Amino acid sequence: MEHIKIGNVEIEKTAALAPMASVADRAYRLMAKEFGAAYCVGEMASCKGLCFSDRKTAELLCITDAERPAAIQLFGAEPEFMEKAVKIAEKYSPDIIDINAGCPMPKIVNGGAGAALMKTPELFGKIVCAAVMATNIPVTVKFRSGWDENSINAVEIAKIAEENGAAAVTVHPRTKTQLYAGRSDWSVIKAVKDAVKIPVIGSGDVQSAEDCVKMYEQTGCDLVMIGRGSYGKPWLFGQIRDCFEGKPIRSEPSLNEKISIMRRHITLLAEDKGEAVGIKEARRQAAWYIKGINGAAKLRDEFSRMNTFEDFERLLEKISEVDKNGA
Repeated sequence: MEHIKIGNVEIEKTAALAPMASVADRAYRLMAKEFGAAYCVGEMASCKGLCFSDRKTAELLCITDAERPAAIQLFGAEPEFMEKAVKIAEKYSPDIIDINAGCPMPKIVNGGAGAALMKTPELFGKIVCAAVMATNIPVTVKFRSGWDENSINAVEIAKIAEENGAAAVTVHPRTKTQLYAGRSDWSVIKAVKDAVKIPVIGSGDVQSAEDCVKMYEQTGCDLVMIGRGSYGKPWLFGQIRDCFEGKPIRSEPSLNEKISIMRRHITLLAEDKGEAVGIKEARRQAAWYIKGINGAAKLRDEFSRMNTFEDFERLLEKISEVDKNGA
């Protein structure tokens, strides 16, 4: 197994789990790791939220040993708050601290953070420098190809990150205006890889082990990161691991196996967040797991109304019955 190093952190060269707000929580990260994810990045946390002692923001930074190597991700638009937030984040002992310069959501970019930082390269550099100078933990940055198709500046941003001490960069080669539509342009990842000496992580449209191999081959990236491609299929990380360990790639799980995996995931979610919150958040996760099975549309509607773990178990039984009857 090949490895890459981000600062002093060694990571297997298979596939990592991307930071996804309201998705990549502890339960999701643990599932990814159990199936072989090489590295995980948690949900983004607000620098200002940390600095003003917001409890919910701080909860996003908790990392268990089972998730390591793992990073926490911060977003913000002021160097002074980034510096303070990094010092607070150190208390949670992350292996890596990642800066979000790619989120396209209005509530983030309207405050000058996320992908908006790609429009202000000088400020972006100051934010990276502030983070790097505040800690001995490796600092990385995740960004997009640019704000829109007329301002593709990922290479410039990567160079600024490197000049200011970033230990690695992650490139999601869609523009901010694309959001998550269309195809990602992997040539942007290659251009960044050719332009900097620090490790480059590629992200975008990896749905299978074959896609993962292609991204490595076509971009020369040091690590592949998967986000939406893992929705409802954490076993994708196992399939990728099989590929890089020279083993036959495991087949897609049977329906019964998927039910067992989903039960494990939702159990973790309910244990971590409590039944009321956990089951409410599990509605979306369950919808991803049942995609493509018989009667999925009707089952999705029923999952969207579940409130207790008992409701969840009842619906799992229903899936099994639907499968047995073939309708």
